[in-house]
Amino acid sequence: MSDTATPPSDKATPPSDTATPPSERFADVGRGITLCYERIGDPAGEPLLLIAGLGQQLHSWPDEFCAELAGRGYAVVRFDNRDAGRSTHMTYPPPNPIAMFRGRGGPRQYHLGDMARDAMGLLDALGLGSAHVVGVSMGGMIGQTLAAHAPRRVRSLTSVMSTTGAPKIGRPALSTWLRMLKPAPRNRAEAMDQEVGMYRHIGSYGFPFDEAAIRDATGRAWDRDPTSEGVARQLTAIFASRDRTGELAGIQAPTLVVHGDRDPMVHPTGGRATARAIPGAKMETITGMGHDLPRGAWPRIIDLIDANARRAGRTAPVTTPPDQMTAPSEQESGDAEITA
Repeated sequence: MSDTATPPSDKATPPSDTATPPSERFADVGRGITLCYERIGDPAGEPLLLIAGLGQQLHSWPDEFCAELAGRGYAVVRFDNRDAGRSTHMTYPPPNPIAMFRGRGGPRQYHLGDMARDAMGLLDALGLGSAHVVGVSMGGMIGQTLAAHAPRRVRSLTSVMSTTGAPKIGRPALSTWLRMLKPAPRNRAEAMDQEVGMYRHIGSYGFPFDEAAIRDATGRAWDRDPTSEGVARQLTAIFASRDRTGELAGIQAPTLVVHGDRDPMVHPTGGRATARAIPGAKMETITGMGHDLPRGAWPRIIDLIDANARRAGRTAPVTTPPDQMTAPSEQESGDAEITA
């Protein structure tokens, strides 16, 4: 992977010139990938891994949201996926839009299985045999893949505003695609304006719009990593992974699917399809929620995550060895190894 990635280390310069906060750490998760992560709460608590969405960074899980989970006894871990934030960024150019939509990023293009291996490698680096897993949007897809192919590593799964990859299911609205294809912002101010516009479009219609919080989070993201090419590579990874419905049938962890009733980024059909595909999954639709985590919905979402995690104590043990991850699909990327 040394020819396709530039992994940072404790002494490496992050993607931006800002200093790395002392709470952020780096973990070598294998295959040339280093992830930036942060732990919140008592490390002796129940491990809970939060996986961010497309182009999002670890702080897309709001500080107060994480603190509330930690207050309920969870040892929270949030991290930057590859190609985001202070984690490893690939060095090959992103594919053009046509190739991206076809999932054809070239021989070095990764897919969701590789990103799930990254998450499992982070658990290994932290000495965690398993964790409750919560993923949003693309993070939900990564969590689904991890739960399907490394079942002993996932105590419970909460998939939020995500989908299965099935054709014509959970797709963005055309108006959303047009916004996503706009040129990348050239500076911090443009990034904040663009993100406010996006969240006015895809955000929750039934909850107050918190423009100040969006600007603050976007500014933090720009300071940590102002690059944008990773978004195209991550999106290609989603398309390269194709329809994962059959894989999801093998998930054994207690699973909760959460979706808003009007989501212009991942249509609610994606959430319903996910719940149908996973045996025993529970579906919760939040009226008024779009493709974001509005503060007004936090109490319900946190209660749902907590309740689903508590279901894990009644789950029958699974049989896959804890150090194995089966192949996530018939298509393999250039950096994939089957065994972590």
